[in-house]
Amino acid sequence: MKKEGKLIVFSAPSGSGKTTIVHHLLKQQELNLDFSISATSRNKRGNEIDGKDYYFISLKKFQEHIKKDDFIEWEEVYHNNYYGTLKNEVERIWKQGKHVIFDIDVIGGLNIKKQFPNKTLAIFVQPPSIKEMERRLRDRQTDSEEKIKERVAKAEKELKYATDFDVILINDDLKVAKEEAYTLVQKFIK
Repeated sequence: MKKEGKLIVFSAPSGSGKTTIVHHLLKQQELNLDFSISATSRNKRGNEIDGKDYYFISLKKFQEHIKKDDFIEWEEVYHNNYYGTLKNEVERIWKQGKHVIFDIDVIGGLNIKKQFPNKTLAIFVQPPSIKEMERRLRDRQTDSEEKIKERVAKAEKELKYATDFDVILINDDLKVAKEEAYTLVQKFIK
């Protein structure tokens, strides 16, 4: 029997750079990481691919999974927009002998840490400022003005949870943030 892997959680407000950091870490073969694909009830955006970026499932099906206790964690992030981590997703990765890396919202990240306190490294990626985060969201050009305002308001709330994480990684220089993230993960999985 293979020993179960560890869980590496990256949480942050939208626009903090967490996804870029997670993709960087996934390319580092020696870390032996695989990405936990979240399930969501929201519609696809841009070039997102079902089964790669997310498991896109209907609101009804998502709610059925909740009733069957199929999730490690789930949350209604925005009205009728659910996100969650299916138990079988983590089991799939562990069966491959790999560690699980999450790119997940703040509450979801803390829920994973709560359930697996000794197996989880929870990293909060913090943007240098709300103003910079808002600029990054605008530069993406993927969200409406209303959506950007909603994300900024949510970020202000999420920043209050930063100290509940094992580490706060401030991303004001992406190259440095990637190096720091690599070091943190490498130490944790040893």
